[in-house]
Amino acid sequence: MSDPSHTSSETSEPILGRDPHVLLRVIAKFLIPLIALFGLYVQFHGDYGPGGGFQAGVILAASVILYALVFGLKAAKAAFPPRLIRYGMVLGVLLYGGTGVLSWILGGEFLNYSVLAHDASHGQHYGILAVELGVLVTVTTVMIAIFYAFGSRQPETSDEDW
Repeated sequence: MSDPSHTSSETSEPILGRDPHVLLRVIAKFLIPLIALFGLYVQFHGDYGPGGGFQAGVILAASVILYALVFGLKAAKAAFPPRLIRYGMVLGVLLYGGTGVLSWILGGEFLNYSVLAHDASHGQHYGILAVELGVLVTVTTVMIAIFYAFGSRQPETSDEDW
């Protein structure tokens, strides 16, 4: 009597009740938070070394894209809804541009952050952080939106026609 939970030598059916991609999913669950953490490190270390908002945004978006590739686009859209992605794109641009407008309102030039604090060097630091955060949010959400747009396309040719 054969056990139905094992693979038959005559067929190439997977073992019943087992996920064939379990190793990939476990490794992804381990790597995705580390990738996101590295993205945040690049973001906040950007004023002292290489990196900044653009690089950090791409790294954070890569962690979400990896999530979508491993767990499916539907699961990614449930975790990171397109509505929030659209809000993030707007918020990032407003944060970037708003920092420049705030500089104008406070009597400085556009994106001259010296007027943002009592000390010019502190104002420069605050301004760079705000602008880089705006770039981070914008780049992350735009990259995710591009992935969602391409990932949601229906194939023009059915699989049977190949």
